Amino acid sequence: MNLATEDIRFIKEHLGEWLAEQSLGKPPAVYEIELRERMVRVEEELKHQRELIKTILEQMDKRFEALTRRIDRFMIWSFAITLTVGGLVVILLKLLP
Repeated sequence: MNLATEDIRFIKEHLGEWLAEQSLGKPPAVYEIELRERMVRVEEELKHQRELIKTILEQMDKRFEALTRRIDRFMIWSFAITLTVGGLVVILLKLLP
């Protein structure tokens, strides 16, 4: 059973109407407006999420910089104390015997 050209044309002309009837009885214009409103809400929410992520990343960068500064200070103090103690030990060994 092959479709005639007339049948195909008829289907193409009425396909939109049939799909609109199946979408809870809403006309295509109302459905499109609802879709656009949903898209706008989704875009706004995505923008809000993007701003939150940007803020969180900036805060994380600040914390990592503070962690790095503390580690740098710790390393400098540790190195200085090690050199001082090592120097004192060498001086004591030279003076005592």
